[in-house]
Amino acid sequence: MCVDSRAINKITIKYRFQIPRLDDMLDMMVGSVIFSKIDLRSGYHQIRIRPRDEWKTSFKTKDELYEWLVMPFGLTNAPSTFMRIMTQVLKPFIGRFVVVYFDDILTYSRSCEDHEEHLKQVMRTLRAEKFYINLKKCTFMSPSVVFLGFVVSSKGVETDPKKIKAIVDWPVPTNIHEVRSFHGITTFYRRFIQNFNSIMAPITKCMKPGLFIWTKAANKAFEEIKSKMVNPPILHLPDFEKVFEVACDASHVGIGAVLSQEGHLVAFFSEKLNGAKKKYSTYDLEFYAMVQAIRHWQHYLSYKEFFLYSDHEALQYLNSQKKLNSRHAKWSSFLQLFTFNLKHCAGIENKVADALRLLYVIMSYGNFMEAE
Repeated sequence: MCVDSRAINKITIKYRFQIPRLDDMLDMMVGSVIFSKIDLRSGYHQIRIRPRDEWKTSFKTKDELYEWLVMPFGLTNAPSTFMRIMTQVLKPFIGRFVVVYFDDILTYSRSCEDHEEHLKQVMRTLRAEKFYINLKKCTFMSPSVVFLGFVVSSKGVETDPKKIKAIVDWPVPTNIHEVRSFHGITTFYRRFIQNFNSIMAPITKCMKPGLFIWTKAANKAFEEIKSKMVNPPILHLPDFEKVFEVACDASHVGIGAVLSQEGHLVAFFSEKLNGAKKKYSTYDLEFYAMVQAIRHWQHYLSYKEFFLYSDHEALQYLNSQKKLNSRHAKWSSFLQLFTFNLKHCAGIENKVADALRLLYVIMSYGNFMEAE
């Protein structure tokens, strides 16, 4: 049933519970080999409205007035309330062998024996709290599982084939609305595409208000993005016991970076340059790429020393410069928060595929070659 809740939402004091970050949830699963996904039946409707507050949810039909006894969809505080309750219920397990995202509960373990015990604990808790599951949408004791649009397994994180097919079959956009829809669905998987923002730049230009013009450059980018979605790499889950490696590069179009561990891809990062940044010198562009990459992955890099690669030789002497302009001083101050070993890798010897020239793929990932 769909009810218009705008009136009560307008006078409701907003409550916001922190929603977990996708990256944080995925990171918890490193080392796991078996998974189960539990889906709650009509999740919101399992939460009772506070007694004597039911009248606040009243609504009119063609026959008579009704009021909700359980929490309906559409109330402004419903998502935060549901997430808070699920977090409280499963708090003893979250971060150990459970992640929760609204009505999706994912249990992960390093062995079948552990997993059986973990599932028993979760099920007992749900039963005690009177939560009911939807068996048809659950997956138990599986080596891989689809979670929040990603396929999670012991190998790492992959794209969902069903969503990739939708992208590959996407027709050429004919208006701004269709461009935005395509941009939205591909951005969801941007972590799998190296230099995503740089490639998408011509398409992004078509999203500006005004007369819609689908350019040749936009069409080329459209086809390139779709082709890269066909065979994206498997991204390994980060292991905080291993050393991280960050490789950066930049041009006057955009900046790019790759996060890896022991030759395994963990994540891509890219940023399209706008305005004054396009006028940066080569030195400043490379410097900016380093800062932005580290800023983007600081939740991984803050805890221990990592390797930082750049193909701009002058950056090796960053710490020995006596005079810094205000921009460099600001960036240097940020970098001092981290412990890293800066290494220079010239041209094709660089461990990262050059973010602009697109000549080489990190750690010999030959099937992920890029060309102009």
